Amino acid sequence: MLSTLIYRSRLRGDIDQARLAAIVTQAQTRNAELQVSGILLFDGHQFLQVLEGPLTSVEALFEHISKDERHDFVVELMRDYAPRRHFENVGMALFDLRNVKAHAVLKSVVKSSVVPFNLAREARVYKFIRSFLRRPDSQQISRQFQPDAWRVDRTPPRPLCPLQPAAADISCQFALQPIVEPLTGKIKAFEALIRTPDGGSPAAWFASVSSDELYEVDLHSKESAFALAKAVNIGSHMISVNLLPGSLVQVPDAVEILLAQIERHGLVPQQVIVEVTESEVISRFDEFEHVIRQLRAAGINLAIDDFGAGFAGLSLLTRFQPGRIKIDRSIVTDIHLHGPKQAIVHGIVRCCSELEITVVAEGVEKVEEWCWLEAAGIKYFQGYLFARPVLNRAPSVSWPIAG
Repeated sequence: MLSTLIYRSRLRGDIDQARLAAIVTQAQTRNAELQVSGILLFDGHQFLQVLEGPLTSVEALFEHISKDERHDFVVELMRDYAPRRHFENVGMALFDLRNVKAHAVLKSVVKSSVVPFNLAREARVYKFIRSFLRRPDSQQISRQFQPDAWRVDRTPPRPLCPLQPAAADISCQFALQPIVEPLTGKIKAFEALIRTPDGGSPAAWFASVSSDELYEVDLHSKESAFALAKAVNIGSHMISVNLLPGSLVQVPDAVEILLAQIERHGLVPQQVIVEVTESEVISRFDEFEHVIRQLRAAGINLAIDDFGAGFAGLSLLTRFQPGRIKIDRSIVTDIHLHGPKQAIVHGIVRCCSELEITVVAEGVEKVEEWCWLEAAGIKYFQGYLFARPVLNRAPSVSWPIAG
């Protein structure tokens, strides 16, 4: 099976034309042994390389290339399969854009292609090359993306006091995790994450609740979350709670119950965010739409959690525009290395900017992830990089430091 892989990377340091040509010549010998061919473009700052050959050979070569310390931020842009190579009899063709014009490169690329021009120009391989030559977008974000210039020092935990549930009902407890704006050093909100009475996971808590009582118990558990917000004195910060749409649809007077809980603990509706997952909303949107109106009329904020993990995606925003969305951690993880994830996030950020929807990236665990997302236009973050959830208290935040 023939495989095609395209990646982009950033040069570390400087390299002159003669040195680059020598490296390519040396690599051609190894590539020929692996039966891998393709095209390499360099603009003085970034590389774009097309690798074509047997699947196992391309994968092995890409793994080797990814570990080469002469470049970094190796981003896989495309992985595809084909009945034959796009470029035959080229070995590993080098185009150094410091001494050749973009239009000449495009002409040579098309000439090298075994596919007729009118078909070649529609191929994704050709489009990636054309975009690299013509669009500065990816280069611009790469120049802003400097994780080596930042560090996040772990803040020593605060002295611990005996853990006490904030509410008398101990059928559940909550852990708080902040949503932060790293570059300003500000906490945007706290998310209250449900736990079992002994501190177990949300999955364990839901497993302990019978299906007949699930929605009722889910709604009434938020009493403990609001009690905790009062106990730790969140002040004017916002508090975010997760609710099943069914809890708001199936429980009679659910919104009134929620408002009463908020008032009992000295909070105001405007500082409360109700999070629902994308998949839950779309599965019963017609029922949930009425509740959305009630929540917003009461002043309660809405957020879509795990955005991008379901099947609806941006199409959901044509029916329902929340105040904020939280990009799912499956998209955030290693985004600095993954071209398709980057393209998806660019689309989300642009769409939400047009709709004035706040974007939060959740599950951020690496400085590289945060830097890429920050450069892409996201301001708010949640994840272990900044703070882990802490049971019955507000955790300390580890802020990024330049230098």
